[in-house]
Amino acid sequence: MRRAKISVIGAGNVGATCAHWAASKELGDIVLLDIPEREGVAKGKALDLMQCAPIERFDSAVIGTSDYKDIANSDVVVITAGLPRKPGMSRDDLITTNVKIVRSVSEQVAKNAPGAVVIVVSNPLDAMVYTAWKTTGFPTHRILGQAGCLDVARFRCFLAMELGCSVEDIQALLLGGHGDDMVPLPRFTSVHGIPISMLLSDEVVNKCMQRAKVGGGEIVQLMGTSAYYAPASGTIQMVEAIIKDKNRILPCAAYCEDAYGVAKGQKGAGYFVGVPCVIGSNGMEKIIEVDLVGDERKLMDESISHVKDLVGAVRKIFPDLA
Repeated sequence: MRRAKISVIGAGNVGATCAHWAASKELGDIVLLDIPEREGVAKGKALDLMQCAPIERFDSAVIGTSDYKDIANSDVVVITAGLPRKPGMSRDDLITTNVKIVRSVSEQVAKNAPGAVVIVVSNPLDAMVYTAWKTTGFPTHRILGQAGCLDVARFRCFLAMELGCSVEDIQALLLGGHGDDMVPLPRFTSVHGIPISMLLSDEVVNKCMQRAKVGGGEIVQLMGTSAYYAPASGTIQMVEAIIKDKNRILPCAAYCEDAYGVAKGQKGAGYFVGVPCVIGSNGMEKIIEVDLVGDERKLMDESISHVKDLVGAVRKIFPDLA
């Protein structure tokens, strides 16, 4: 039986850590790709990972390259390529730079791995998922964005720290965009079936939610660079669900039209929004829609509005992506 193939575009901290987690879980053979100027970095990190194999006991092959022909027949392609926002850089500056990068990558993915499911990690996420979709021309179920898995993991982590219990026993759900656009749903949060409201005060739960919202910023302040272990872990959680056809319900940036009222009744006018999805071998198998009440609906509408603004900025700067 053919071993699954996972290609990671971008050999920076997040990309290399994606390769690390995928190899350690023995999900398949891995291609770590970067631009020609950084081919040595990609090859070096791949070789370093391969030298872990005898100790960690995985048989996944890991190669580094700058040649997109090496991603042929990939089952999943993870796009981490892009630049972080720098001091003095406006939102439009960041969008312009990273759309060019993700667009170039997506063209090569469409050419060399036309059957792959694509997971976008590059920021600003909602704009980059849209860019990958428009550029590849792939069906919407094969384009996903990773943010929700990371945000939920952070929220569960902080709750476990407050409770002094295993993170495995905490289940939670968040919708919407990444960070400030997150839509927390504490009424869907439980600890081994026990509602979180029976174990922690609203004040403590809200503190955990706020910390999850700014989780990336907290790490940047501490070490001067963006997080990479947890973002990569959240990404590989999605990759594993696809490779193993697990049909897991995970929060992902997925294409929505009628769901959550994103573009109700407007065929082909949807947006990629953070929602719970069934993730399997085809990518996004199904969107799970939950009834929102009170502030939940208001916050979700605000998050959807921000997604539309980001995509609007992409369309304004790059009219051919409209």
